[in-house]
Amino acid sequence: MAKKTELKFNLPDVDDLFQPVQGKDILNLEKVIPISVKDISDFPNHPFKVRDDEEMKKMVESIKEVGVLVPVIVRQKQDGGFEMISGHRRKRAVELANKSEILCIIRNLTDEEATILMVDSNMQREEILPSEKAFAYKMKLEAQKQQGKRNDLLETSDQVGRKLRNQEITGRIGEENGDSQTQVKRYIRLTELLPELLNMVDEKVIAFNPAVEISYLNNEEQYVLLDCIQCNDATPSQAQAIHMKKLSQEGKLTAEKIEEIMGEEKPNQKLKYKINYERFEKVLPKNIVTEKEVEDFLFSCVEEHNRRQKMREMSR
Repeated sequence: MAKKTELKFNLPDVDDLFQPVQGKDILNLEKVIPISVKDISDFPNHPFKVRDDEEMKKMVESIKEVGVLVPVIVRQKQDGGFEMISGHRRKRAVELANKSEILCIIRNLTDEEATILMVDSNMQREEILPSEKAFAYKMKLEAQKQQGKRNDLLETSDQVGRKLRNQEITGRIGEENGDSQTQVKRYIRLTELLPELLNMVDEKVIAFNPAVEISYLNNEEQYVLLDCIQCNDATPSQAQAIHMKKLSQEGKLTAEKIEEIMGEEKPNQKLKYKINYERFEKVLPKNIVTEKEVEDFLFSCVEEHNRRQKMREMSR
């Protein structure tokens, strides 16, 4: 079971700024206690990746030296144990530092309040992947919509008892995070992409704007597009993505049409060379057999050709 020996001090988390408790003294309500990391589960569908990168290594070293200075925020689960709200990276660093406990603030939160706090505290990171922001915005939107429905029943929503419209909520979410209402909606559209395509957006293989357009394709169409991308080593341009979206909405986007569109030459597209190996097989040295060896050999031949050409021009 979790160890709940109460310490003699109370520390507000930096994340408290995102969830003020009105009319109450938060220090009198919340205590900082050490809890076993084994008793803390991750937030369901946590959209932010916890990476074992250089920043994580620095955090681990800091925890080994001075411990966790800023407590994490958790809430108690009905079936026992605790659920992480804010502090997944700190928890991972504690595990890597071979520590068994982490300082926690236990907060009593509804599902919606927990989701909003989880999103807001993580949106302060310096680097956020498009997929992380996409699912975070979607989760916060759904949480605030649920809050709006409950407030409607109590006739307290916006002081007039009316439902918050989606555009009002997305507008507020955008203002809080430096994005426009339209941009919030565009990020949320990315959650409709296949995981493989969304990974390509994170890796900057597919640009953001074309990715938003192809998110309107159904799963079957997206799988065909994925095959085309992998086979042709080419991603859709904005114009191609818009074209496919239009045809999809009209019910005219077939596998053949996707292949045709993806086969179109794009502006500034780099020229790709395809070598007929059988043509070179008889003249290549016998010890050159792999594709890389063939490429290296041909490159050296071109370099030698250019060198001799330059010498001829200098001797004239």
